[in-house]
Amino acid sequence: MSSTELPSVSAASVLPKVAPVRVGEGERLRSVGLPGITLTVRSREAVREGLPPALYVHGLGGSSQNWSQLMAELDGQVDSEALDLPGFGDSPPPDDGDYSVTGHARAVIRYLDAAERGPVHLFGNSLGGAVTTRVAAVRPDLVRTLTLVSPALPEIRVQRSAMPTALLGVPGIAALFTRISRDWTAEQRVRGVLGLCYGDPGQVTPEAFRYAVEELERRLQLPYFWDAMARSSRGIVNAYTLGGQHGLWRQAERVLAPTLLVYGGRDQLVGYRMAQRAARTFRDSRLLSLPDAGHVAMMEYPETVAAAFRELLADVGELGAGADSAGHGAEDGRADSGAGAVRGRRAETDGFGRGGAGGARGSRGGGSVSTVSDADGVGADSGFGSASGAGGDGKADDTNAGS
Repeated sequence: MSSTELPSVSAASVLPKVAPVRVGEGERLRSVGLPGITLTVRSREAVREGLPPALYVHGLGGSSQNWSQLMAELDGQVDSEALDLPGFGDSPPPDDGDYSVTGHARAVIRYLDAAERGPVHLFGNSLGGAVTTRVAAVRPDLVRTLTLVSPALPEIRVQRSAMPTALLGVPGIAALFTRISRDWTAEQRVRGVLGLCYGDPGQVTPEAFRYAVEELERRLQLPYFWDAMARSSRGIVNAYTLGGQHGLWRQAERVLAPTLLVYGGRDQLVGYRMAQRAARTFRDSRLLSLPDAGHVAMMEYPETVAAAFRELLADVGELGAGADSAGHGAEDGRADSGAGAVRGRRAETDGFGRGGAGGARGSRGGGSVSTVSDADGVGADSGFGSASGAGGDGKADDTNAGS
């Protein structure tokens, strides 16, 4: 048989067997085969029919598990699914080895087209924020709303603590780091990730820490683990250098979907100062500012992020009626959200003709939400999004946070 007659072999068919991925209560995993990629999809059973669909996209080194708590918080509001991007979580590498932001965005679009679930409420964290921004810009028909948690959008002055992640994309650095860290235990590696990604790593429970260690031990057995990390890091760096219509900030300007932006004041990977630029750039944006949060606010303060998203749903007329929509957190005293919170926010003004700091409060006092749209005409540094603490319970079930 000549080389041209050899059958094609997908990456998914030749991978070693490793321990199964953890599946939380109320969740299920399934594998979806698409041209050139195989994706693992984590979902929760919808509590009732007719809920609008939502899709969640994780960051570098993360997985669909990063969204488990937020997905549970939004039971009753949306029908939730979260992807493992190619090469991450339980998804094998893409057949073409493309880990660029565009490549990941193509995987998300390919899934949404095949699943026929669009338009969806689209969520993205860090790398996933860059990916979903691109998806929303090039395929507005697939996106109802966009929620970005510490999105990896280009910064001129990158934080020093983010440099090692960027350097991982330099050819040879991943191999060098692998040699240097050969004797590091999984516990040491996880503590390093928590210190980098959490505003307060002490919030992570012992059980969640153990789960994170088990997940990292599983991933380190995968032969493509470091390759996926390095190539995806390189993809972020390359996306930062693109200009013109392909630049991420230019694409952010093109996003039509109402957008919720979530930034943490203790984020060591995405500059907190970028929150104001992002809120000015996205046409119809709301900013949730959490001074005590780090890079993964949806894991640290899921109740607060969920409350802000419910306000966004109310703004676009999709919150729904009854206890399922307004009382999800209220029934146990954990959250103050829903349409009432939105009305309260609109009743107060912050000097720019927009809603003030009502709503989006968690059990420990939430950050404020400010709304920005084309009609606002806000100047370069309006000071919106100031906050008075961070809400939520801050106990993550899974800490393979990624970046």
